Amino acid sequence: MVLVHGPIHVSWLNQIEIYFSILQKKALVPNDFPSLQALEERILNFQRYYESIANPFERKFTRKDLDRLMAKIKEPWRQQTYQVAA
Repeated sequence: MVLVHGPIHVSWLNQIEIYFSILQKKALVPNDFPSLQALEERILNFQRYYESIANPFERKFTRKDLDRLMAKIKEPWRQQTYQVAA
């Protein structure tokens, strides 16, 4: 078995989390549904609406951001000194 760690900033999981966050904020609050059927209808109606207006999520993590992150990771850990206020 080989473990592969993909970059989390472009993960499909993050996109799913963003979608569920939007679903919760736009369609499921307040969550006082009289039945599971009412909840199902609300989710499906939101899904149809969202499909008609949705745009791809804009990824803001650029190549420069990756280069900066990699440079930071490659730096040896530095011991920071703190000055105590008198």
